[in-house]
Amino acid sequence: MNQETRIEAAGLAETPAKAPNKARRIALMLVVPLLLVLGGAWMWWSGQGTVSTDNAQVKQDITSVGAQVSGPIAQVYVKEGQRVQAGQLLFRIDPEPFRVALLQAEAQLAQAQLSERQVVTQAAGTSVDITGAEAQLAINQRALARQAELLRQGFTTKVRYDEALSDVEKSRTALADAAARAANAHDSIAPGGDQPSEAAARAAIASARLNLSRTEVRAPAAGIVSNTDRLLPGQQAVPGIGLLSLVGSKSAWVEANFKEKDLAKMAPGQKVEVEIDAYPGLKLHGRVESIGAGTGSEFAILPAQNANGNWVKVSQRVPVRIAFDEKPSRPMIAGLSATVTVDVGD
Repeated sequence: MNQETRIEAAGLAETPAKAPNKARRIALMLVVPLLLVLGGAWMWWSGQGTVSTDNAQVKQDITSVGAQVSGPIAQVYVKEGQRVQAGQLLFRIDPEPFRVALLQAEAQLAQAQLSERQVVTQAAGTSVDITGAEAQLAINQRALARQAELLRQGFTTKVRYDEALSDVEKSRTALADAAARAANAHDSIAPGGDQPSEAAARAAIASARLNLSRTEVRAPAAGIVSNTDRLLPGQQAVPGIGLLSLVGSKSAWVEANFKEKDLAKMAPGQKVEVEIDAYPGLKLHGRVESIGAGTGSEFAILPAQNANGNWVKVSQRVPVRIAFDEKPSRPMIAGLSATVTVDVGD
């Protein structure tokens, strides 16, 4: 067999082997795009009844606890991560300055009560002065009448009559003075209650007692103590500045920020599936509790001003509150990231 015959025989032998490979390649070229199209169609169809977002976080009630009176912290009764009950003592501010203030207020009340008794006694004394002035006036008036009769009969002098008349005028003046003092004394007595100074002293006592009670800072609700970096003995407590945070232990929810275009399909009461990034595989069930009344940008510290001529349309997000149907089996820590899927099929 010559060389040309051998080459032709080899070519005929290779032809059946190349045919299946070519058919397989063609099949793959057709099947793979078809599978991709079918997969995309299935994903599109399965997502028609849901909307989801991964812009969501676990939220809890967090209360900043601080002092209502100023002073150094004397004692601390809790530590980071401790669970406390409502009314439990958290820390105490040095109470001694407030005890001294209470004693001073009580001394002011005693002084005010003494002054009130003095005023009442003085008012009672003015009544006696009026009675004496009236009696003296009556005596002088009778003496004047006698001098007038004697002067008419010629048994006395005009000088004696003028002296009697002068005594009557002095008695009237004394009576008027006594009446004025009595009026002033009675006016200084508060009708049917404490004197103003006594009422002010009682108010000072109430304020001092309130401030003394506020040196004991108690938990406003049950929760977990957190953010206690500044809660140290000797630290100066200032009203209005939080010294620790109290994370509510009974309430937890998810705040999901959905795009504004998704809101048309959403309504309170719809079923929700929540996945927490910190707990892979854990799926929690809940419902849409409420939809925010404004976008996140509207509640920002510096809201966007779109009237400056440089406005660019940006898809806004609206906070949606998700409530759990049951108590989660794992601890819900405030701030954990979550993925929320809402069933909007209904």
